[in-house]
Amino acid sequence: MIKITFPDGNIREYEAGTTAMQVAQSISEGLARNVLAASINGEVIDANRPIHEDATIALHTWRDKEGKATYWHSSAHLMAEALEALYPGVKLGIGPAIENGFYYDVDLGDRKLNPDEFPKIEEKMKELARQKNEYVRKDVSKADAVAYFTEKGDEYKLELLEGLEDGKITFYTQGEFTDLCRGPHIPNTGTIKAVKIMSLAGAYWRGDETRAQMTRLYGITFPKAKELTEYLTMLEEAKKRDHRKLGAELELFMFSEKVGSGLPIWLPKGTQLRERLQNFLRAEQEKRGYQMVVTPHIGHKNLYETSGHYAKYGEDSFQPIKTPREGEEFLLKPMNCPHHCEIYGHKPHSYKELPLRIGEFGTVYRYEQSGELHGLSRVRGFTQDDAHIFCTPDQVKGEFLDVLDLTTKVLTKMGFKDFTAQISLRDPETPEKYIGSIENWDKAEQAIIDATAEVDLETVTEYGEAAFYGPKLDFMIKDALGRSWQLGTIQVDYNLPDRFELEYIGSDNQAHRPVMIHRAPFGSMERFISILIEHTGGKFPLWLAPDQFAILPIADRLNDFAKDIETQLAKHDIRGFIDTRTESIGKKIRDTELKKVPFMLIVGDKEAESGKVSVRRQGEGDLGAMSIAEFVEHFQGLI
Repeated sequence: MIKITFPDGNIREYEAGTTAMQVAQSISEGLARNVLAASINGEVIDANRPIHEDATIALHTWRDKEGKATYWHSSAHLMAEALEALYPGVKLGIGPAIENGFYYDVDLGDRKLNPDEFPKIEEKMKELARQKNEYVRKDVSKADAVAYFTEKGDEYKLELLEGLEDGKITFYTQGEFTDLCRGPHIPNTGTIKAVKIMSLAGAYWRGDETRAQMTRLYGITFPKAKELTEYLTMLEEAKKRDHRKLGAELELFMFSEKVGSGLPIWLPKGTQLRERLQNFLRAEQEKRGYQMVVTPHIGHKNLYETSGHYAKYGEDSFQPIKTPREGEEFLLKPMNCPHHCEIYGHKPHSYKELPLRIGEFGTVYRYEQSGELHGLSRVRGFTQDDAHIFCTPDQVKGEFLDVLDLTTKVLTKMGFKDFTAQISLRDPETPEKYIGSIENWDKAEQAIIDATAEVDLETVTEYGEAAFYGPKLDFMIKDALGRSWQLGTIQVDYNLPDRFELEYIGSDNQAHRPVMIHRAPFGSMERFISILIEHTGGKFPLWLAPDQFAILPIADRLNDFAKDIETQLAKHDIRGFIDTRTESIGKKIRDTELKKVPFMLIVGDKEAESGKVSVRRQGEGDLGAMSIAEFVEHFQGLI
């Protein structure tokens, strides 16, 4: 007999060799019908694999990200099976699950796939799914695996086999299709009910521009047709909210090929938006004892070699800038933290001065491949709302809790109320990815775990997601369309103070290493604003809107009266503009609606005589006539 421990701590005994599916059946047949995979001792496996020793278990359904990932990876195999049936001789690369759906990289030889063929592929996938074929796992020797794909003539799979160890190779088969795969997979194809091929693109084999270009086919599947319909509706809404589209329409930002790809230029209205966000955070930081600093946009290469950033990220940075002096090289700043370490280290510190909290809206630069650039959300130059706290070890928990409070306040103020926190820890299987001692890592990870537990914060834990120098807490928000985004991060770092040999004199009159906390509630201003645009659909919170009102005179003779209204509102820090164009009032209203301006103040002869304005709220319509004092009172009640 073996003992199986459930997530709630409950323990049951089963015969050795019992599968996760049988465990689910022992609870209820309804649960078993919905199980797609299971985690055994933290590893996601097939629900039908036997368990031979005591273990912890978590059963995964469509509601879980592990369940969805397994479902979509299995769907990639189903798509590959359909492609083999429809396009004999197709060669297969890789087919992973992604955040929404899956893709498969395929080599179709001389054939050119086009979107007109998507319905044919979808129908074939549904036909195969209805066969309810089981996904069968089989251990295969390396020699047999090589023989199989040699006979099949699939050089891509043969190349993948080169990097695999004998004894750790598995095949998965469903129906007539077999693929090299480590799994896991869903029990059978029958749960795949709704299928949609989304798009195709070119993709170099293994991301290498010197290798063959393959066809990457993207798809998504669901257990119910209704869910596919809802997803496609959400995508249509997302297109309307695309921050690149709205950013241009609202005149927030632009890009110029002459300036350079991935380098955003902020227009006046976008700059106002940025500055209000920064002013809000700056005021919050000042209340909490932060001191603002400014550091250069470049740094000596030695600085980033000391910090470890060059070894880890040098290939992803812009190439060093050489000076006329032999051997002298600078880098565009990829991170603010090394500069802040130098600020701390420029003079001695006593424990009485700690914690030292320094903040900066610092612009950094990282080279992204041109194909990965995406509006403001993936750029080559971006501004971080960066701050670093240098403190004693016994201050870590209190400082971490204060940063937690600040971050949740920022997210709530921006209208993000649905969020969880991800505790991102190192991957114990790949210690070479990280710098610093195991002892320091253990202390840093435990500090995060203890702090989040104390405030009863809803968290999930992900191994392998830590920064190379320390664990972190990442905030995962859901936007108005239900999409998940990572926003804001807090990191506990014992390693950079070591690398920069930072010290403070303790109460024992001895030198000690400070602990460094990295934090950025917005993360990147560019990426944050891209998410905010799409979350709000361009209808920003009233306090943030670049223009809070538009005054619409029905004729030029009323422009002076409109100017007087603008002046009165400015005294109450209410900002906006006068539309003096010689257009009909109907067109002015329509154009102002499209610009997402919260209030329209319509001015005609009757309003000029009474000293009032006719007020319209964006998206809501007419609110009636108000005096300026009444409008100010109404407006301020909404802030």
